[in-house]
Amino acid sequence: MEMLQEYRYRFVQYWRRSRTFRIISSLVAFSLTALLIVLPLRAQQPVVLSILIPAPDVKPFPPVIAEFERQNPGIKINIVEGPNASNLVEDLYSSAFLLGDSPYDLLNMDITWVPKFAAAGWLQDISDILPQSELDKFLQGDIEGGKYKGRLYRLPYRTDVGMLYYRSDLLQQAGLKPPETFQDLIQASQTVQGKNAAQWGYVWQGRQYEGLSAVFTEVLQGNGGFWINPQTNEVGLDRPESIEVVKFLVSTIQQGISPPGVNTYIEEDTRRLFQSGNTLFMRNWPYAWDLLNGNESPVRGKVGIKPMVRAPNERSGACQGGWGLGISSTTRHPQEARKVVQFMTSPEIQKQLSIAGAYLPTRRALYNDKELLQRYEYFPLVLNVLENPALRPPIAQYAQASDILQRYLNAVLSGQSSPEQAMQAAARETRSLLGA
Repeated sequence: MEMLQEYRYRFVQYWRRSRTFRIISSLVAFSLTALLIVLPLRAQQPVVLSILIPAPDVKPFPPVIAEFERQNPGIKINIVEGPNASNLVEDLYSSAFLLGDSPYDLLNMDITWVPKFAAAGWLQDISDILPQSELDKFLQGDIEGGKYKGRLYRLPYRTDVGMLYYRSDLLQQAGLKPPETFQDLIQASQTVQGKNAAQWGYVWQGRQYEGLSAVFTEVLQGNGGFWINPQTNEVGLDRPESIEVVKFLVSTIQQGISPPGVNTYIEEDTRRLFQSGNTLFMRNWPYAWDLLNGNESPVRGKVGIKPMVRAPNERSGACQGGWGLGISSTTRHPQEARKVVQFMTSPEIQKQLSIAGAYLPTRRALYNDKELLQRYEYFPLVLNVLENPALRPPIAQYAQASDILQRYLNAVLSGQSSPEQAMQAAARETRSLLGA
């Protein structure tokens, strides 16, 4: 006790004599006090995770995020609204990573971005995010679409697949069945147009953008061809099967079956034209079903949906689309991000998103859900298509390969090149890209 009093006396005497010691000791005391106040406050602050989502897709998410935050009070999700076009969202993600640490903890990704982002090192490997028994409950095409070199980088919460919509009433009036082959579609269109029952036979997405690559993927598989073999990098764009489907697409314009401006159309252009009631067939994604059958729609109750047309003795092609969640390799909160991915891809949340946004779920069991079947009568048909979809080439250079294809296809549709010349040039440029 006496020794402690002696040390205290000496400390006080030294503190009185030394101005420098008084300043240093005051700073230390102030810092310790601040830490005792700030650290508990910081510990109470929630972790904030940012995610970029295209503006048209944001609407179904706020109630889902509110439920997640209720169940996980220490985590907040910040939605950043991105551009409408998915390729612009991809550019924003790419720019963020190329400039340094991405501000996005979670990545909402189109299925075609996975190889590029994974190869660049922008994604965390999430192969262990769910046990294999749980992954087996997802549609296999969606899980495979989230992989790169055998590792999982994206878990899907929403799938998509290209389908052929048709006016069931107009076909019935003409005594026709829904088409199975390319030629069936041409003949049915000409028959109905000849009766002045519809102005246009077939509308589809012909603008120079990713939608055109999706259309091409479908008709190419339906004609027995291939774009790029991801195992060998073999390019099939200049093969007869590819040139024939390009001739089919351009023939719809030349014969007046498709509008002359179809080479400028995206999904909503075709949907609006079809919904106006003056078109027989439309290629589009399942999102259009709810809009076509809305209370104010002129074609409500008059629309059917089926797999895309094909060549005789070939398998119908349906381009695999869809969105899923990945985790940024630069996030400071990987464990919290994994919780979000698991939550958003759960069956309960996928069902909620399907009802709110007309999304196709990626869990197989939801296609037998009574509530969803009452709302979406086409689910059993779509499930059969989703079990064997047409995948765009899962290669790291996909964005560049798609750009090459779009440019040459649109040149043909615009009358600037022949199918043979365009596909031979596209094949050469694609081989150069792949280093073949």
